[in-house]
Order: sequence, then C-alpha cells, then structure tokens
Amino acid sequence: MKIVIAPDSFKESLSAMAVAEAIEKGFREIYPDADYVKVPMADGGEGTVQSMVEASGGRYIDQWVQGPLGQPVAARWGMLGDSDTAVIEMAAASGLHHVSPELRNPLNTTSYGTGELIVAALERGVKRIILGIGGSATNDGGAGMMQALGVILRDKQGRSLFPGGEALAALASIDLSGCHPLLRKVSITVACDVNNPLCGPQGASAIFGPQKGATAEMVNTLDAALENWGRHIYQATGREVINAPGAGAAGGMGAALLGLLNAELRAGVEIVVETLQLEQAVKDADLVITGEGRLDSQSICGKTPIGVARVAKRYHKPVIALAGGLQHDHHVVYQQGIDAALSILSHIVTLPEALHEAEYNLSLSARNVAAIWRLARQA
Repeated sequence: MKIVIAPDSFKESLSAMAVAEAIEKGFREIYPDADYVKVPMADGGEGTVQSMVEASGGRYIDQWVQGPLGQPVAARWGMLGDSDTAVIEMAAASGLHHVSPELRNPLNTTSYGTGELIVAALERGVKRIILGIGGSATNDGGAGMMQALGVILRDKQGRSLFPGGEALAALASIDLSGCHPLLRKVSITVACDVNNPLCGPQGASAIFGPQKGATAEMVNTLDAALENWGRHIYQATGREVINAPGAGAAGGMGAALLGLLNAELRAGVEIVVETLQLEQAVKDADLVITGEGRLDSQSICGKTPIGVARVAKRYHKPVIALAGGLQHDHHVVYQQGIDAALSILSHIVTLPEALHEAEYNLSLSARNVAAIWRLARQA
C-alpha cells in the first residue's frame, strides 16, 4: 500500500517535513510495511523555502542583505536539488517582521534586500527563480528590488531616487541599461495569490498599506507615487501595469515583476505542486494525507490542503486532512476534494500547549486514522 503524505507546516510549531514525519510515525503503528512518500508542501508563503529545499534534497544559503529600513538583516534562501532553481521568500529580506511596530512607515521601506537575494541567485548560475512575495513590509512597487538589480531611477534633476515608495512621486526616468545581464537567462515565477491592481481603491496602497503602518494620508501619497511608477514602467517597456491583475501584490512588487522582469504570476500552491512533482507521487497512491495548522473557509483560497486535494481527485484518490483546529466554517473544504478533516486536539488546551504537543497529537491522530482506514478496508 502506498500512502502519500503532503502537508503544509503548522505555523510556529512544526515544519512541513516534521508534520509529515509525525504522520508517518503514527501510521506505521498500524501499517508498518506500507510505502510512505513524504512531500512537504507550502502555498508560496512563509515556509516555502524550507519545504521545497527539504523535499528536493536541496540546500540553504544564508547571507546578509539590506532590510526594509536599510538595516542589515540575515536572510535565507534555497537552491533546489537540481541546482538550477532558486527559491526566495521576499519576507526573508523585506518582511514586516524586520520592522518593529513603532517604526513601520511604508513611505520609506525598501525592497532592495529582495533584489540582493535575486542577484545572489543569478550569480550562482540558476536558470529559474521561484519568488514568494507574501509578508512584505514595503510599498515601493519593487523599485528597491530593481535598484539592487542595477536599474537606475532618476528624478527631473537626474539624481538617483531615495529608497521607499514616497520617492516614486519624483520619478522622471527609468534607466534599464545597467540591469543585471544574467536576468536574460532566467525565468522568474512568482507565487502570488492576489489579483489586486497597482493603484486605486483595490490597489496596493489602499488594501495592504494600512497593514504596514500607512495612515489614510500615507495611502493617498503612496497611491499617487505608484501611479507615477506605473506610468514610467509603461514608457520604459510598453507594458501596462497600473490595472494589471496582481500588480498590486506585495506593495506593488507585482508591477515591477510583471512590467520590468517579465515574470509569471501564479498561485503559490500550484508552483509547489508542479515543482515537487506531487502529481507523479499521487497517481498510484492508495491514500493521500494532507494538513495545516487550521482549516476554515479561507482554506479554499489557495491553501495547501485544497491544492493537494485537487491533484488527488484527478486520480480519484481519497484525501484525509489533519489540522490543529477546525473552525466552524471548515465544512466548505468537503466541496473541494477533502473527504474527511479531523482536528488533532482531543481536549481543550491553551495555544502554547497545542503548539508544544503538536507532534505527539499528530502521530496519535494519524495512528487512529490508520486504524479506522484498516477497519474500513476489511469491511
């Protein structure tokens, strides 16, 4: 019997691989001789680098880069086992967690450090870059990233722009002549699960700016600055990004990726499924087990368990999901390919207790699922 275990991480508790190992441990109590295939998953957000590196037998690269406020931060990215693919999380360099709440000001934060990670990947000879853009502290339209890649942004006096989204209001020209030459030799695939345009009431500044510390006045300033950025991207490349779906992702990072780097924006879980060849593993499986920290109505919006279930259902495979908690509205997942969803908690506990006991509870729950599965097969 072949069992595919393809969970996401349990945030603040266990990595996706640790979750998969705990599930396997429990299942082996009932099925010690089954063939277990572990595919640690992610949805393009936090944990994507770790999951994909571990699943592919790749390696990590740690380096110092410029943080959102120009401070040095330690960032980690990954090379997959094929050595041709780099996986980068924008948050590692430009994430909101690098800026303490009292210092959050998206007028000034920069995505420069993300560009430095891309440069590092280019100089290691990769052919493909997978970039996750969740959790950013920035609203600079990806301008800082482009500056790190060699693009020169000037105002009317010919001076280079200062970092930050506010400075884009003064942008008068984009000089692409110094852009890193190796960019022509790579494809960039972006894990993006939002369709917001660059500007307007549904744009980057209005929707995501307040999460990063923007006041109503800042939102208006940033929206106007990003509109100017979008106009100049069009002048430089002929690509219209102001209203492009996804251009507003990550504080407008999507605009630079689409307009200046010709990147492809895709749902994060789809990228992970494809890159880790989950479909190949699932084809001849007898059972697929997935999971994440919590299942609720938002789980159908690009989250790992639904992505895994959809692949499994192409081959009519049964899917069981284990979760740290099931919200009252989680029943919608049953319409998306999950056959059964179970909480690993057997009694009421505090959050710290749940996080601490997650590994044990996963193994115990998996053991019980295996026992029920065996009884059902014998019936």
